[in-house]
Amino acid sequence: MNSVENFEFRGSAKEYFGIWIVNVLLSIVTLGIYSAWAKVRTKKYFYQNTYVAGRNFDYHATGKTILIGRLIVVAAFVVYSIVSTVLPPLGALMALGIFVMFPYLIYRSARFNARNSSWSNVRFNFVGEVGGAYRVYMGLPILVALTLYTTFPFLSRATQRYGIGGHTLGNTRFEFDSAIGPFYKAFLVAAVFVVGGFVGFFAVAAGGSTATVNPAMFALGYLILLPAIVIGSVLYQAMIRNHVYANTKLGNHAFSSTVTVGGMLALIITNLLITMFSLGLLLPWAQVRLHRYMANNTQALPNGSIDDFHGQLIEDQGAIGDAYSDIEGVDLGIAI
Repeated sequence: MNSVENFEFRGSAKEYFGIWIVNVLLSIVTLGIYSAWAKVRTKKYFYQNTYVAGRNFDYHATGKTILIGRLIVVAAFVVYSIVSTVLPPLGALMALGIFVMFPYLIYRSARFNARNSSWSNVRFNFVGEVGGAYRVYMGLPILVALTLYTTFPFLSRATQRYGIGGHTLGNTRFEFDSAIGPFYKAFLVAAVFVVGGFVGFFAVAAGGSTATVNPAMFALGYLILLPAIVIGSVLYQAMIRNHVYANTKLGNHAFSSTVTVGGMLALIITNLLITMFSLGLLLPWAQVRLHRYMANNTQALPNGSIDDFHGQLIEDQGAIGDAYSDIEGVDLGIAI
């Protein structure tokens, strides 16, 4: 039977606040240039304070590398904006080119982040294929749209397979596989809340009449719709995360996740309220709470020695994909 090694976060909100406030102030003073170093400092803090089996993670990218990647991406968008204004047909062609490159940039971002991360001084790597990125992030989304999102669980499972299965720790590869049933179960449970929210919204917003719309009732409808969407989203995230961890392997080693819908909802709501009422000053506290909750509800289940991971230092100086994912707010979509 596997032993249990709990993940733990040893950082504190007070300590992280000092890093966060300096990052914010220097980013403002330097008109955003320092944000590349701010990202590195933030990632290093959370990585280095996250432990499993008494050993911590680390992040090795540099601010200079990330800044160069961002400048290239920003320059490309500036050129695109100018060309679109002066020569719209050429701008449309450039937009198509950016769209076609999207999966490749996601692939590059995954490789950059993996190669600059480590646990117990052993580097991660991403060895997924570019073709797989195009299938998962371009081909399947088109299929999902054509089927009116009824096939979304297949996209969700494929995302986990590609993202998790493409990673290695040293020379040992992660594996994930699952039947489609659990993904559809989470999808349908979440859909009940979301659809119910929309039904309640339209019923209340109409105010009992199909001829006129009462602004007050319209606003009240949102008080039904928004919580329903949040609950549905959290339900889906919790169910998928727990299932994905339970079906992920690293060699002979397994994992588990024990997040709960109630725990995640309470955390998200209180974090949102505290951040809003503090005008953002307690955002570091909220971030630390979220990271600690996720760490405390994640377990590694070693089956044999955890000292058998070996790898080599793999340099990856190209942060263009990482910069693009920062700007666009996208990533692999792994349930972590």
